[in-house]
Amino acid sequence: MITAALIGNPNSGKTTVFNKLTGSVQHVGNWPGVTVDRKQGFVRNFNEESILVVDLPGIYSLSPYSPEEIVSRDYLLGNNEAKPDVAINIIDASNIERAIYLMMQVVDLGMPMVIVLNMVDVAEKNGMRINKDKLEEILGIEVLETVGVKGEGITAIGAAIKRAHEENKVPKKIAYGTDIESAVEKISEVLKPVVKEGFERWTAIKVIENDRMIVDDLGEETVAQCKPFVDELCRKSGTDGLETVATARYDAAEKIKTQVITFYDTGKETESKKSDKIDNVLLNKWVAIPIFIVVMYLVYFVSIQTIGTMGTDWINDTLTADLSDAVSTWCEDNEVADALSGLVVDGIISGVMAVIGFLPQIIVLFLCLAILEECGYMARVAYMLDRVFYHFGLSGKNVIPMVIGVGCGVPGIMGTRTIEDEQNRRISAMTTTFMPCSAKLPIITCVAAAFFHDSAIVALAMYLLGIIVILMSGVILKKFSGLTGKPSPFVMELPVYHIPTCRNVLLDTAQKSWAFVRKAGTLILLSAVLIWALSSYDWGLSYLGSNTTEGSALSDIGHALNPIFAWSGFGDHWEITVASITGLLAKENLLGTLAVLLGDPGDAEGFITADALAAYCSSNTAMAFLVFNCICAPCFAAIGAMHRELGTWKDTGYAVAYQCILAWGLSIVTYQFLELFGGEVHAGIIVAILVIIAIGYFLFAKDPVGAIKRRAKSLERKEGDAA
Repeated sequence: MITAALIGNPNSGKTTVFNKLTGSVQHVGNWPGVTVDRKQGFVRNFNEESILVVDLPGIYSLSPYSPEEIVSRDYLLGNNEAKPDVAINIIDASNIERAIYLMMQVVDLGMPMVIVLNMVDVAEKNGMRINKDKLEEILGIEVLETVGVKGEGITAIGAAIKRAHEENKVPKKIAYGTDIESAVEKISEVLKPVVKEGFERWTAIKVIENDRMIVDDLGEETVAQCKPFVDELCRKSGTDGLETVATARYDAAEKIKTQVITFYDTGKETESKKSDKIDNVLLNKWVAIPIFIVVMYLVYFVSIQTIGTMGTDWINDTLTADLSDAVSTWCEDNEVADALSGLVVDGIISGVMAVIGFLPQIIVLFLCLAILEECGYMARVAYMLDRVFYHFGLSGKNVIPMVIGVGCGVPGIMGTRTIEDEQNRRISAMTTTFMPCSAKLPIITCVAAAFFHDSAIVALAMYLLGIIVILMSGVILKKFSGLTGKPSPFVMELPVYHIPTCRNVLLDTAQKSWAFVRKAGTLILLSAVLIWALSSYDWGLSYLGSNTTEGSALSDIGHALNPIFAWSGFGDHWEITVASITGLLAKENLLGTLAVLLGDPGDAEGFITADALAAYCSSNTAMAFLVFNCICAPCFAAIGAMHRELGTWKDTGYAVAYQCILAWGLSIVTYQFLELFGGEVHAGIIVAILVIIAIGYFLFAKDPVGAIKRRAKSLERKEGDAA
């Protein structure tokens, strides 16, 4: 079996080529780091399972400045496993100048290689013609032309990989100038006994660049032997080794570019110029954020107020009601035991369908977000919000996990790996789930339908609340020991705007929607059964009946927990309290639990959770409930992902505690002030004011934690003196 590593710059179409080549369904995005985890697949229709393709993260360099670069470099060097047999370098033909810099570093590795010029159609539209034959002559390896999104030229890659491996087609050395080449040759002789065969040249260049990861591995004695040659080179160039090599690479890249690229006038405006004109509006510092808010409002308007609602209403009003009636009638006609009938109708159907009922809105939301991502707008969102995030100690790269997290918190947390600065990465892992994910959308929709006429403003408000809480947390958490740091530099290439590819949009939507359905059919089903059992039986395992929950084991649990939420407005509603707890398993469980506890499947109009909720509590209570569950700890799956990123259960526990305490405080503030604005004043308003003061203290005090510790020690000393 031949192993081929797929490597290239972000937005070069690398993942698209991988999908077409292997037949795999992978997510295609427009921001760096979408393939942080290595993905692999076999080349389809080519001697089955004879060529394994490994899709590496999109990077700009093999220098270890980011986790993506480290992952790619370690794999190409074979540091953690056998190195690949062939490197497939994907180059964006419309931006070849940038790609050549990475290409030369891969060439220095001295391994068999194939060049794939992707997006040649875009290059031609921009008035660029690339001489493929000349590039083959310069490098001495095979060069292919492809249009990844259309699948053109993809089938030739498999055969090219096989030829490169069998014929050992290693690219020709690209000379960096007499002085550098002389130093590389001398250093390579020193390194031969201590590095893997074939990597002497690449390692020698890294020694000149003073690459700390390489230098530290070589050891002091070897580095000392190389130092005279590096010092001599730096003396001749008048600068340090890193700048010397970088300058030489850019000079070599410019030389290659002039030899292989021909520019001509197409008589049409280039795609990049069109994108620049659009960006002049969408990224304008005065209107960019208002436009972003309007765009997100339209997304939620279409999802939960118009198209998505049509499908949801049909499922809830017609399908669920008819199914419940049919099953109930069948159970009565066949004299099925009340407990079994209640399990199926009140437990399984009500619980699962309460979640499935919102699938149309979820599908429309995913479809809208996929279109925005595919056309290139979501990358602009990260760039645009960088200006805002910087003032809160974060960077635009924190936006990337947020955007991913709108679909699901688990990949959102995993997306924090694109952030180089460890402190920022840890904070992002702790706060990403403040963004409303798809599992929270049914809860938002239910509250909006029950009290706010299906208004999309409720969804937009929760979306903006998530952003505000993330920014606020960025300030607060950096004041705790272990999370201090400075914002990492934010570098992002903005892809040109283009019409979304129908296949990619539909695949992305289908993949995420199926994950939602799969969860409803497994975890939600089991949870619905458990909730029904606890709400239908008392501690003595006596069945209470299908319409009775008071006196059940679940009601006792809810009443015991009620005091915690007394100031949040749902301390007298044990059903909401219990639903909030079951939401830790999966946020979809919230509606499933309420459906089991509050629903009435026998109602003539069918089971409608929104109507049941409206009859059960006030709008102020519902909003406090919504705020709490949008901000509090995520589902168990997301907590597990958080643990993988934070490293220890202790840190994960602190993160979960922070989320829950913050959510609890904000729910109190929400309920008490909504009541105050409505003319009702409760004792809890004092607690709400104290919560605001506490948040303000941690936001604006320079060293709040240290001040608290110093105050505690001072009190201890005074008590000791008094004693």
